[in-house]
Amino acid sequence: MSDISVANVMGMRSAILERNAALRNVAPSLPRATAGVGSVAGVGSVSFASTLDSAVEKVNATLEAEDVATEAYERGETNDIATVALMQARTSVSFEATLQVRNKLLSAYKDIMSMPV
Repeated sequence: MSDISVANVMGMRSAILERNAALRNVAPSLPRATAGVGSVAGVGSVSFASTLDSAVEKVNATLEAEDVATEAYERGETNDIATVALMQARTSVSFEATLQVRNKLLSAYKDIMSMPV
């Protein structure tokens, strides 16, 4: 099955909240000129790109596991339709969430690029 569960999501949520709290504590102590994104991003050892890459890899693993389960059901190797349906629903939700993140990133990029200098 997939490694996406409520416990994993809650763990990721708490990690994000801890990282936000750490950034809030660091940002006020920085001088005004260096309090930009580049200086604050160096606080953690995990970059945005690596976080996004790992999330996409998890979604891809979920898609592959769902494909394997669906093909096994179609070949008659398993008769557990509930598990296959659950995996398909989980895959659909994770893929749609990935698309929404992509759309938000593209929208933010377009907004930044259209700002006057």
